[in-house]
Amino acid sequence: MPIERRSQSFKDLSMTLKVNPITNDLVALKNANAIARSLRNLVFTDQGERFFAPELGGNIKALLFETMDYTTASDVEDAVSQTIRRNEPRVELVNVTATPNFDNNEIDVRIQYKIIGLELESQQLEFALQPAR
Repeated sequence: MPIERRSQSFKDLSMTLKVNPITNDLVALKNANAIARSLRNLVFTDQGERFFAPELGGNIKALLFETMDYTTASDVEDAVSQTIRRNEPRVELVNVTATPNFDNNEIDVRIQYKIIGLELESQQLEFALQPAR
């Protein structure tokens, strides 16, 4: 039987590329913050956008130019779910909800997930998707 390895710590570089004033190293995001940043990056990345990983991402931006309705929001939910399940093995997806915000011409997304390998409660990430102009 193969041994299942579960990490107990996750690290990622901050997108701001700020330097720690004490160690002069780049500031690192750890555990829940690193996972949340990774999920956000996945959702905002289109397939073919990363040179050496053309399959990474979910083409969710294209859905934002469809008619703003509940059907489009459902399509966004499906695309976000598939993108996370395909590209982020560190999480167990609990739920994805997308709600059209007609007043602001955006889709509000809420992702609920559990981090595999860490004894944390279910995490939640919320953001708004808007068509780029």
